[in-house]
Amino acid sequence: MSQRVRVQNFGVSRDGIAAGEDQTPERPFGHVDPGELMGWAFGTAHFPGREDGGGSRGFEDRLTRDFTHGIGAEIMGRHKFAPASEPWPDEAWQGWWGEEPPFRTPVFVLTSSPRPPLVLGKTTFHFLDATPAEALEKAKAAADALDVRIGGGVTTLRAFLDADLVDEMHVAIAPVEYGTGLRLWERPEELEDRFHLERITASSGVEHCFFWRR
Repeated sequence: MSQRVRVQNFGVSRDGIAAGEDQTPERPFGHVDPGELMGWAFGTAHFPGREDGGGSRGFEDRLTRDFTHGIGAEIMGRHKFAPASEPWPDEAWQGWWGEEPPFRTPVFVLTSSPRPPLVLGKTTFHFLDATPAEALEKAKAAADALDVRIGGGVTTLRAFLDADLVDEMHVAIAPVEYGTGLRLWERPEELEDRFHLERITASSGVEHCFFWRR
């Protein structure tokens, strides 16, 4: 099977907001509460980093359990790695991910201010000034025949969708609305010209949308 470009466990509100305004080091989602958008994932048994032996099982747990399955590299935008605008105010910043980030693959961070690679545990962050197509070419080469995940944020995901470079996508719609912020879409049906769409509502109240190419 050829390499696929995938989106996994991407959270939005009912009105399509995936991130808020006024991002800071303390608030990576800005005015949006990540616990509201992604609480369904945080509460599962296999959420990365959970060590207490608890958490829910079932359908949503399978989604978090399979987060790393078949993934050989990730692409993310600058603001999923660090707040603040270009250029880097402090290259000592090591992101929001701690000493052992959950990716454990090469991660390509899109930025207009490239910097040397950063190794944290089993994850290496590479900083690229590149178009979506150029970044994807590098990520596929680094993924060793496995799939590439587009990790976000919303601006990066929209750029890859607009370039028609996404093969499969899972978006989780939380039962909240924000009104303002960075918007993935007005409604998921906008993508049905290119993708099949199946929607499943979990017991958490979150609607999971699965897209695959027509």
